[in-house]
Amino acid sequence: MTTIVLLDPAAPERLDRIRPFMPQDWRLTTAASRAPQDQLAALQGASFAITGDVPVTEAMFATPSLRAVHKWGVGYDGIDLDAARRHGVRVFRTTGSNAVAVAETVLGLILALNRNIVRGHVGILNGRWPKGEVAASSTILSGRTVGIVGMGHIGKALAGLLRGFGCPILYTKRTPLPEAEEAEAGARFAPLAELLATSDVVTLNCELNDSTRDLIGRDQLALMKPDAILVNAARGGVLVEADLAEAIRAGRLRGAGIDVFSVEPITPDNPLLGQDRVVLTPHLAALDAGGFAPSVTRMVENLLAVQNGTPPRQIDILV
Repeated sequence: MTTIVLLDPAAPERLDRIRPFMPQDWRLTTAASRAPQDQLAALQGASFAITGDVPVTEAMFATPSLRAVHKWGVGYDGIDLDAARRHGVRVFRTTGSNAVAVAETVLGLILALNRNIVRGHVGILNGRWPKGEVAASSTILSGRTVGIVGMGHIGKALAGLLRGFGCPILYTKRTPLPEAEEAEAGARFAPLAELLATSDVVTLNCELNDSTRDLIGRDQLALMKPDAILVNAARGGVLVEADLAEAIRAGRLRGAGIDVFSVEPITPDNPLLGQDRVVLTPHLAALDAGGFAPSVTRMVENLLAVQNGTPPRQIDILV
């Protein structure tokens, strides 16, 4: 019997949705909680593990029975890849699987901020009619310059959506795209400082690694236009949340849309809470009910390949 464990604690209904995609001789379980002791207990005897947001540590990779870990998504900053190599455990992710969902969420946050949709909704819920209150900060997206930090699958999907708005698009990444890919995306490379100073909208869509941790802080925010907005659907660690909160409070930035946080679930002392020009969502950008079956099928196929000693999807392999 092959055991596969969901490290993110899951309700029985979710397990029942996944089981039909698995071989009949596989057993699906889940961790009791995110606590380290419960994570380690869940892994005992398991051949495979799937993680959405739960970090995978050295101690977890040291589980003798563990053969592979699959990320349900693309961000692997919480997975100790060096430990995986030391213990001979394969690591995979579903590359590109959520690009359209994240791109559409980013676009939704941009429009919600520019059109004051959330502020208007909350105002009505609180018994007010805030039409005049939000008028001065309501603006359109069409024709405005958008700067994309990171131009992978998500950045390219977002650029495609922005074409319909006639937005000039700047992007920055460690290695600029080939000219043909730039032309296809309709985007121009710019150093980070230029992108921040020029853009009306800045959206973070990069990986979290040593080069991007705390990439956007006080000094970088000071380069942005005071009427610009910032959207983060990358990882919380890319952005210094306290610096962003201070910039918005001081009127040095018009607003922000944040889907990811340095600590998740968000804690009551997060400095972005309680600001009416900040739209917060619970790390939902990658969610897509229609993508459930393809993603689960893809993960099971990769794990089956490990079990059978056959080649898995090469684009999904991290270790």
